[in-house]
Amino acid sequence: MSQSPHIRILEFYETHRRMPTYSEMAILCNLKSKSSAYEMASRLIREGVLAKDKKTGTLVPRKNYRELPFVGLVQAGFPSPTEDVLSDTMSLDDYLVEHRERTYLMRATGDSMINAGIHSGDMLIVERRSDAPLGAIVIALVDNERTMKYLRKDKKTGAYYLEAANEKYPDIYPEGALEIEAVVRGVVRKY
Repeated sequence: MSQSPHIRILEFYETHRRMPTYSEMAILCNLKSKSSAYEMASRLIREGVLAKDKKTGTLVPRKNYRELPFVGLVQAGFPSPTEDVLSDTMSLDDYLVEHRERTYLMRATGDSMINAGIHSGDMLIVERRSDAPLGAIVIALVDNERTMKYLRKDKKTGAYYLEAANEKYPDIYPEGALEIEAVVRGVVRKY
């Protein structure tokens, strides 16, 4: 059985992290021309499968394309009776990404944030910004070296410093500049 055109387009998006051009769309969907691809894209926009980005005018998958069913809670202690009931759908992008234009991924290395639940190899969802609230997990440049730690402020001196989430590591008081590059918004771990 052959796939519907919108499935081919969305699979292209998943593979290439961009939407296909109209020429590529014509090839993917066995259309004779770019104008046929344009007509098909217009139909998919009307059907809610695709949308046009308001800033750039380029095609993008609709928000609900990435939504997953949310079926409830699970007990992490003693088992408790429950029924899986579809209560809603949720987009992980909506849950984890507040400012898409400033958000990117990084991979964690080392064990200095292990007690914060961040393990070596985890993917970090970070938001680029130059300020952060006290207590936030930040990506910072300290004396021209990048690190990830909690942002803290010394009560006596008022100086900012960085604190690891592992007692093996000392607090970092910068000798020179402490520059916040980003704030960690989430962690993704694949099992």
